[in-house]
Amino acid sequence: MDARTNDPGPGRRNRPRRTPKGRQVDPTALDEVRALLIDRPRRRDLLIEHLHLIQDKYGHLSAGHLAALAQEMRLALAEVYEVATFYAHFDVVKEGETPPPAVTVRVCDSLSCAMAGAERLLRELPGKLGRDVRVVRAPCMGACDRAPICAVGHAQVMRATTDAVAAAVAQRAHAHAYPTPNDFEGYRRGGGYALLQACLSGSRSRDDIIKAVSDAGLRGLGGAGFPTGRKWTLVRAEPAPRLMAVNADEGEPGTFKDRYYLEQDPHRFIEGMLIAAWVVEAPEIYIYIRDEYPEVRLLLADEIARVEQAGLASHARIHLRRGAGAYICGEESAMIESIEGKRGLPRHRPPYVAQVGLFGRPTLEQNVETLYWVRDIVEKGAAWFTSHGRRERKGLRSFSVSGRVKKPGVVLAPAGVTARELIEEYCGGMAEGHSFKGYLPGGASGGILPATMADLPLDFGTLEQYGCFVGSHAVVILSDKDDMKAVALNLMKFFEDESCGQCTPCRVGTEKAAELMATGPWDEALLQELSDAMRDASICGLGQAAPNPLLSVLKYFPGELKTPLGTW
Repeated sequence: MDARTNDPGPGRRNRPRRTPKGRQVDPTALDEVRALLIDRPRRRDLLIEHLHLIQDKYGHLSAGHLAALAQEMRLALAEVYEVATFYAHFDVVKEGETPPPAVTVRVCDSLSCAMAGAERLLRELPGKLGRDVRVVRAPCMGACDRAPICAVGHAQVMRATTDAVAAAVAQRAHAHAYPTPNDFEGYRRGGGYALLQACLSGSRSRDDIIKAVSDAGLRGLGGAGFPTGRKWTLVRAEPAPRLMAVNADEGEPGTFKDRYYLEQDPHRFIEGMLIAAWVVEAPEIYIYIRDEYPEVRLLLADEIARVEQAGLASHARIHLRRGAGAYICGEESAMIESIEGKRGLPRHRPPYVAQVGLFGRPTLEQNVETLYWVRDIVEKGAAWFTSHGRRERKGLRSFSVSGRVKKPGVVLAPAGVTARELIEEYCGGMAEGHSFKGYLPGGASGGILPATMADLPLDFGTLEQYGCFVGSHAVVILSDKDDMKAVALNLMKFFEDESCGQCTPCRVGTEKAAELMATGPWDEALLQELSDAMRDASICGLGQAAPNPLLSVLKYFPGELKTPLGTW
């Protein structure tokens, strides 16, 4: 520049810009995105829903589509990209990269499926299906009682074999709404929604409903076990408007009870949900359901529409939101973030979700099974619920039982039942050729106990002194055919894969633990030190509980530490 004349001279700044700053949006990609969105709102909280539309249509998320979606939603491309890359079920394809094949087969390699032959499927399927089909590992799909499980696209193949999966690929299998045996009309004939109508008409008071669930001792049955009546009271005390979020994202390996109840009796859950929303005066309900349950999601969409058409949800608008493959979103604050269209990163607390939850409003967060019991408890009375129980425990508990038993499945048993009783009274005994060796009392994060401790009552507060907990009541039975080091390693790899990455103790700790567990004799002192760091410094329950299986093996199965690592 000439300082005397203020003339910028002939440099590049003097030339007009040919295009605007940033990535340019391809007109064709923009037209394609608009054709999918049609008249859907462009709100930020619908970002994940809109990403699903593109993924379902094209089988991946191209750079052009992401840029077009960002422009259409008036978001920074970085915001769209960070959300799309956070979730396992979105395939982001950068410029110049080759898109994945049109068909993807996901093979569950979590514990129950690993014991049932998942590794064999992972070896055999690529050769059987050919290059035009992508075969990938996937975490628990919530059908552990029918292991091993594969998903062809979104359609699940139960008790999968290579031939069955190949047939599903050839038939271009896709998900349909689950044919529930208890649809809206059948549920109404059995007295369904009479309690809800009594609430809406004023025949029942909110305090009466809270007292009934409190007297019954109903607790959150997703893992934490917080008293339901107390939670409702706390949320009601917060200023309006209040919201409600339902956690149907059970991703804990070994857990499938919520899926079972949604399939078999969806309206008992829906009525309980609508009653809870009425109690806390929440005009909006958000149901967050895992993407691995497409049949259930379609079922719920159909049945909720019937409820709305009947005028039974006039007090609360229901939103059905679809997860995208992230176990961490089972944590309540991470689920809230995901519903808002963001990455599922757990929030620091306080404030708690009951105070500052969805969209900054006080939010009632509940598990599916908790809401499922509301109608029966209120109609039959708290005494009916508390009349069940063993060993001074009261109530009913739903256990997801899988692994080495003859009859895996959802077991409804009295609170205080033991693992040995579950096996012998409800599951037909151990599978042929297997001897009872140990069990997971509470899914992947609940630790591992030996068969010599199978007479402990499985309920809240009974296992913590042994370094375990009952959590979501997912019981996986292990036998003499299972190496406990391999069991713990399988679980640690799950946590490594599912860590959200927000905090270093969990992100790095799970990776280092899995590496140490997979090679050579275990360094007990180092693994203990690493576990302590993860438990003390991780932000949320994932990192805090991830060492539990490892520590259980160190404590209860020391004789296996010097033997070679087993396989299935």
